[in-house]
Amino acid sequence: MTAAITTAAGAATDGGRRRVNEDAALASSPCFLVADGMGGHDAGDIASAAAVGAFARFAGRDFLTVDEVRDAVEEVRARLDRFSASHESGAGTTLTGAVVAQVHGEGYWMILNVGDSRTYRLSGGRLEQLTVDHSVVQEMVDAGTLAEESARTDARRHIVTRALGAGNAESVDMWMFPAHVGDRILACSDGVTGELDDRVISDVLRTTPDPRQAAAELVRRAIAAGGRDNATAIVVDARHVAHAPRMTAASDDEIDVATIERSGSVASDTIPRSGLPGSGS
Repeated sequence: MTAAITTAAGAATDGGRRRVNEDAALASSPCFLVADGMGGHDAGDIASAAAVGAFARFAGRDFLTVDEVRDAVEEVRARLDRFSASHESGAGTTLTGAVVAQVHGEGYWMILNVGDSRTYRLSGGRLEQLTVDHSVVQEMVDAGTLAEESARTDARRHIVTRALGAGNAESVDMWMFPAHVGDRILACSDGVTGELDDRVISDVLRTTPDPRQAAAELVRRAIAAGGRDNATAIVVDARHVAHAPRMTAASDDEIDVATIERSGSVASDTIPRSGLPGSGS
């Protein structure tokens, strides 16, 4: 069987100025995921590792179904809830990235996100943020009470409103996008986006052909720009797409998952809005 999307990928991570790197990454087709743990050492580490670990068993598969992804997410949630119930310090994590999927024989990106780590797509030379941050500042921007240009430096920017674990039962966002040869997907923690604006990110992705070098360069620049948080990036390129549809306008690309089924001076660590015991928040 031909893979739904044949990929080339690279991943990089750096702890930055923080004592422990609580990020985790999985860059093994069909899963390209980044997690940013919360709850302090031996909690955030466990949470992010659990998040990507639940998907590691799928390595080598041609594609995953929506149900398989949702089952893996619920497995992570249950594991972290059990951990938090038996430890004074709770554990939670963000999770974002792309999973290779297939719809009627065509290759699709299944994008998932919970928290404020992000997934982008570079296509036709244009960078697009595919995910929406689950954060206090994003809610304020959406409500019109905070200017978008102020969100990058607002003291509340690391407070997330959704996570896996941390007593949070809210859903994970999921989208389906048809893949095209030449697509470049970036999944990264907020240690990258907190230091680099979209202009810099776009420039690196457009001018660094090798995905391994592109991921390493994004992390290097994030650390050089301040490195206040753990920084992790995965860059994945679509080299071949099964039965690729013709390129359509961006507004026509997204297909709802339900339709498919029917058919610096502030704390730099990610923290949940409710707070976690022992998180230092």
